[in-house]
Amino acid sequence: MSDSKTDISGQFKSWMENIGSFLRRGLPFAWGILAALITLAIYHFIFIAPKQLSTDDVNRTVAIAMASATPEPAYSTQVYQIIRPSLVLIEVEETHQDAESDFGLGSGVVVDNFGDILTSLHVIDGATTILVTFADGTQSEAQVVMEMPELDLAVIQALDTPLVVVPAVLGNPGAMQVGDEAFVVGNPFGLYSSLTSGVISGFDRVFRVPDSHVEIPGMIQFDAAANPGNSGGPLLNRQGHVIGIVTGLINPTEETFFVGIGFAVPINAAVGGMGSPPY
Repeated sequence: MSDSKTDISGQFKSWMENIGSFLRRGLPFAWGILAALITLAIYHFIFIAPKQLSTDDVNRTVAIAMASATPEPAYSTQVYQIIRPSLVLIEVEETHQDAESDFGLGSGVVVDNFGDILTSLHVIDGATTILVTFADGTQSEAQVVMEMPELDLAVIQALDTPLVVVPAVLGNPGAMQVGDEAFVVGNPFGLYSSLTSGVISGFDRVFRVPDSHVEIPGMIQFDAAANPGNSGGPLLNRQGHVIGIVTGLINPTEETFFVGIGFAVPINAAVGGMGSPPY
């Protein structure tokens, strides 16, 4: 009987030791599960799940973003706004001995605070009357004060100038490369203040002035459209600075419309020939 009680006592003691051992081994695991549950609860409490967006919510967000996005103006827009106050329409009349008259037109650009206008010589050559129209609508007769036949350039002065004279900013043709953007602003066929765009196609070209034996070296070639009436107007870089004076174009059909090859006198050559006023 004593042995039976001893066996039961030993089994109970062994069972309790097994339970204690199990608890000691499982306690860290239990604490880990508890910590994970607590962490998950805290996360869901702090970071509330976002509300699912409806189609209307998405469309409204996109509309607000598009309305607030203001695109940068194109370079051509900036160029036009910069040069337009300095652009001049030139109309000429040449009266012959038989009292018959020829009429022509071209472009010019104001180059200094005195209102002096740089243009192509062939635009005003032989004219008995020169009429200029400034950007603000001011009209005036003008007189030739300087000729540079070797560059097909001339400087003319209006007898009456606008109250506010806005000279163009002169650029540096030497900073340009083939492929750079280029813009022409002028009065093709009398369409005042028209803008076309293209690229610089080449440098150091030789251009022969139509109906003359004058050959001009060092010309800038461009492909922005230029037609009759553009002569004497500015060739511009994308900062709106004048880099050349449009002189003419080449058309293998010998017509006077543009086929993609235009020429301009570099502005540094033009200014070098002008010197300083008075001319």
